[in-house]
Amino acid sequence: MAGQLASDLASAERIIVAGGAYGIDAAAHRAALATGGQTLAVMVGGLDRLYPSGNRELLARVGDLGLLASEMPPGSAPTKWRFLARNRILGALSGATVVVEAGYRSSSLNVAARATQLGRPVGAVPGPVTSAASAGLASITRPLMSLTPIR
Repeated sequence: MAGQLASDLASAERIIVAGGAYGIDAAAHRAALATGGQTLAVMVGGLDRLYPSGNRELLARVGDLGLLASEMPPGSAPTKWRFLARNRILGALSGATVVVEAGYRSSSLNVAARATQLGRPVGAVPGPVTSAASAGLASITRPLMSLTPIR
């Protein structure tokens, strides 16, 4: 679902903003790149310490064809508290936030909360309602249909 949404949005000339992590973030970045769209990855550490290391090749492609951003200086290591700080940036940079999958304690919910605090639209694709991966989406109240394109 993340790949399809990102592909459709990138084809509609929207910039895909994500954190470069495994799973949903990587799917969104890959889909944007595959469609020739634009993507931005917000890193948790310095730009010289791409994280997660398993996505180093993908993140290098994002840096070559899109944009890598970080508020941390070069040499800064990813730390637990920097993930939450990064979520503030993810919520601020996007015209709208769509959470595709989120467990009950997912960091994605923090991004959605930050976006909401900034008055940005937030949508959710809950997935199968019986899946534990969708449990956290019960706290998001705006349906996907409320998203309006922002250029």
